[in-house]
Amino acid sequence: MVESLFLHVVISLAILLFTAKVFAEIFHRLKLPVVLGELLAGIVVGPYALGTFVSFDGRPIVVLDETIRQIGELSAIVILFIAGLEITPREFLRGGAAAFTVGSIGVVIPFFVGYYVFSAFGIHALESMLIATALTATSIAISVQVLTELGKMQSREARLILGAAIVDDILAIAVLSVVTTMVQTGNTTPEISSITFLVLKILGLFGALLAGAVLIVPRILHVENLWKSKGSVEGIVTASFFGAAGIAAFVGLSPIVGAFAVGMAVASTRVINRVSEYVDKLGIIFVPLFFAIIGAQVDLRGINLNVLLLAGGIIAVAILTKLVGCGLPSMLFLKDKSKAMKVGIGMVSRGEVGLIVAGVGVSSKILTSDVYTAIIIMVALTTVVTPIWLKRAYQRERIQDPA
Repeated sequence: MVESLFLHVVISLAILLFTAKVFAEIFHRLKLPVVLGELLAGIVVGPYALGTFVSFDGRPIVVLDETIRQIGELSAIVILFIAGLEITPREFLRGGAAAFTVGSIGVVIPFFVGYYVFSAFGIHALESMLIATALTATSIAISVQVLTELGKMQSREARLILGAAIVDDILAIAVLSVVTTMVQTGNTTPEISSITFLVLKILGLFGALLAGAVLIVPRILHVENLWKSKGSVEGIVTASFFGAAGIAAFVGLSPIVGAFAVGMAVASTRVINRVSEYVDKLGIIFVPLFFAIIGAQVDLRGINLNVLLLAGGIIAVAILTKLVGCGLPSMLFLKDKSKAMKVGIGMVSRGEVGLIVAGVGVSSKILTSDVYTAIIIMVALTTVVTPIWLKRAYQRERIQDPA
């Protein structure tokens, strides 16, 4: 039985990775974002599409069990470590005020607008709160990959997207923690003091994690006489970012936050070029796997007219609140409407938190099947739209300013 499950996982990973690379090649030739091809590959061969028609051991050929999902989470950790390598702690802190402002407003506006809009349409308070929570967190891995593909990771707007998305992710975890507790207890009026304490606690934990990474990781890597054998530095770096991801998860943060902190710590070391060459190879496997696994989770079989109307409303709120919540405050710091718009676009895609919220809602029987499906559609569509929109925004900029 165990051997059969292992074999099924191996086959699933092989199909997902192979199809993702084939679709990536096709989309590259069509001059479309490669990440979009990898996402579509997962949707096409996943257990809710073509995978349904081919079976292995009585189940769809591509299985989405806990092991596959955990590999997807590991892939996200790798992607955010790679993103962290693009910005040093000093650069991150220099843009701290901008990142904190944009990230915070980018959580507050989607949450409150989402809650009040859907409550006004007669949706139950806790259900509206879950929808609002699903609207808060950005799936930064999507934008990171597009910006990397376009060679824009060093631009001012890319750095702001990165910093704001990390703040966004931290605050979204705080919101998710509060709302999950409310769902479990049925209490829709938590004390403001307890919410404030939780948010400050989570921000403090991130600050401590970042400080620890900056103080410890460079000191370990700079002991040059210690790391003589082939691959030692790369192995230590990998252990460090996975370890930090584990610590982050243990203290209640998202694992990707820990990986990002170690990435920033490594960015200021003497071994950055060596590590960058290594993670480029690492990304060849884990990046397409992450997006293919995300795509494979899209199940559109429960669609009906009510779901489409509700999904349309959720998608509209999802896009507008990030454009306004992140784009407008970005203008204060970037002094450029075009760059600020790119920040707003780069923050549109939702991902892991949206899927987690949908899962919490279903398991607690708070979300109806229609609302659950609508949230999944919102996550899928914003994930698909963001890379196309962001790439076209840069293409328009090149056309308007060829120099």
